Amino acid sequence: MSYQTILFTVIDGIATVTFNRPDKLNILNREMLAEFAHALDQVRRDPQIRVLLLTGAGRAFIAGADIHQFLELDPLSARQFAASAHEIGFALEALTIPAVACVNGFALGGGLEMAMACDFIYAADTAKMGQPEINLGIMPGFGGSQRLARLVGKGNAKELCLSGRMVDASEAKAMGLVARVFPAATFMEDCLREARALAAKGRVSLALAKQVIDRGFDMDLKGGCALEVEAFALCFASPDAKEGARAFLEKRPAKFD
Repeated sequence: MSYQTILFTVIDGIATVTFNRPDKLNILNREMLAEFAHALDQVRRDPQIRVLLLTGAGRAFIAGADIHQFLELDPLSARQFAASAHEIGFALEALTIPAVACVNGFALGGGLEMAMACDFIYAADTAKMGQPEINLGIMPGFGGSQRLARLVGKGNAKELCLSGRMVDASEAKAMGLVARVFPAATFMEDCLREARALAAKGRVSLALAKQVIDRGFDMDLKGGCALEVEAFALCFASPDAKEGARAFLEKRPAKFD
């Protein structure tokens, strides 16, 4: 497929989706959502891809949704628009490989919501994030009211969603929204370095660790720990477990399949 609103590359097992409407600060429209969904399907189907990175061209990751389209929405079409974005968020979460949002600039509204559907967020030290929908007389519709609260707590989520204010990368990290902050000058090099480190891990253990954290998050502790026991045992069905142990004992880097 030839993409018009995104760039899609795969190099050494690392897939990168770059939102590519820099003159519009990469704002989301229906075309971009459809192309992004198609790219995610490509990622899901390719067993050679071990890590997915999302980033934006120019000064933004995604600076929100296309407000021009809002003028055309009625309740039914707004519901359909939001539901299509939620499908993408759930598809991101369902990937068995790590999905990392590399927030290089503005991640606002739907942009932050897409970033939060990833496993974690890396941010440039110049990045700005927020849920400003309240300033348009609406509220987050792509998962922001739910994922934000789970990441930063109910009080912080309410403050950001009700005020509509932006936070910088340092504040976002302090509240638990961002995992790591890198200098803007070397941002993508730093993100790719971390992606290569992730790609070198065992595929089975990465997938199981991600699954157990996600599924166990809303369970009681006993149920979550039982889930962990089963996943831990399943790791030993993979040759990676023996390779990891041997490599450690032999003081060499592990070579996982």
